[in-house]
Amino acid sequence: MKNLSILISTAAILTLSSCGMNNNAAKNSNEVVPAPIAQDSTAEKGLFAKMSLKDTVKAGELVELKFTVYNNGDTAQRFCKWHTPFEPFISKYLDVKLASGEEINYKGAMAKRMMPPPASSYITVNSKDSVSTKVDLLKGYDLSKPGKYTITYVGQNMSGLIVKDSISFVYEK
Repeated sequence: MKNLSILISTAAILTLSSCGMNNNAAKNSNEVVPAPIAQDSTAEKGLFAKMSLKDTVKAGELVELKFTVYNNGDTAQRFCKWHTPFEPFISKYLDVKLASGEEINYKGAMAKRMMPPPASSYITVNSKDSVSTKVDLLKGYDLSKPGKYTITYVGQNMSGLIVKDSISFVYEK
């Protein structure tokens, strides 16, 4: 019984220590890994993003979403552009819903990716600077019904960016 207890203790120690070794191996490898996810976009330091859109959009107009990434840190930082508007619609990184709760279908492509992302998949934002892009939501979402829409960014697991607030707009025929 004493030997079994020692064996179990030894196995537990080896298992726990190997978990820590895996983390160190990833840090010391030459592989590019996604940027760490910011915990709070109101933090003084680090990257965060904000979305903006006109309050009312009429049928026939572009539904142009502006996506801006800010770096409040003291050094340049980078994020993965995958699952952000910084690349064409090749993934679903937004939840778009009508006020009734009905989810709007994503109609863009769905790319399969090789992991980890290559270095060319990252965008660097200098300290105290920002980068912006615009995307027409009509190219990726079926916005055919008039009504009030809410947009939530859900691509944070890949990009490492947090967008704290959803935005809303009214689509009129």
